[in-house]
Amino acid sequence: MTAVRDGRVSVDGRVETDPARLVVPERTRLAVDGRPAAEAAWRAILFHKPRGVVTTRTDPEGRTTVYDVLGDAGKGLIAVGRLDLATSGLLLLTTDTQLANWIADPANAVVRLYAVTVRGRVAETDMADLTGRVTLRKLSARESHLLVELREGRNRQVRRMFETIGHEVTALKRLALGGLDLGHLEPGQHRTLTTREIVQAFPGAPVRAVK
Repeated sequence: MTAVRDGRVSVDGRVETDPARLVVPERTRLAVDGRPAAEAAWRAILFHKPRGVVTTRTDPEGRTTVYDVLGDAGKGLIAVGRLDLATSGLLLLTTDTQLANWIADPANAVVRLYAVTVRGRVAETDMADLTGRVTLRKLSARESHLLVELREGRNRQVRRMFETIGHEVTALKRLALGGLDLGHLEPGQHRTLTTREIVQAFPGAPVRAVK
């Protein structure tokens, strides 16, 4: 859907920006970035998004985007979900829109694991009010460090969770998505993923490159 909204998809030669439009693939000429959809090479990369970078193709405020950081490596790829400006960590990008939609669908309950730092000491009694699985790692009067595991990716979900119990998130990093993790990638680095890695990381997901 992101590729459609970004104006990268054409239907019968005309740019289509409505992701809700229904088409019959067998009777329609679909192209992504000017290339027939059926011929577009399958690619997926795992990217360590730095903090202070936006997950959009262009930014009206002139901020650095993930595509600026990736350069040629990001051409033709769409981001699977978004990490906000102040969030760092694992971002999956791919040419496979069907895979991206499957991962984003809450019905598939894909795990997202975050390392979170918040102001103040989080009381264990407050954790019952938080969504998902939350593990305390380190506590002090000044700040608390936690791991948060969620199975959907709503906008600013982690930040809103802690706001409800009176704690401001000061650092947020996504460590894992499904069966993928950051490994030793430094901020701004990426690596290419194989179809085998994707199939193992997201059991049951449709992967266009696998016949």
